[in-house]
Amino acid sequence: MAKHPVPKKRTSKARRDQRRSHHALTPKNLTTCPQCSSKKPQHEVCPDCGYYGGKQVINVEA
Repeated sequence: MAKHPVPKKRTSKARRDQRRSHHALTPKNLTTCPQCSSKKPQHEVCPDCGYYGGKQVINVEA
């Protein structure tokens, strides 16, 4: 019979929670589009107006 690895001691709640302290999700960092003033992700084409870096990159239907 194969023996399975089993923890020798029970992990305390404090140690378990300390390990999970970095598991939290962070919200997306949104910036204001200088062209249309809507919120958009950084370094991405604005989904509302289609501008990026002061130039129209994609044609967005109004």
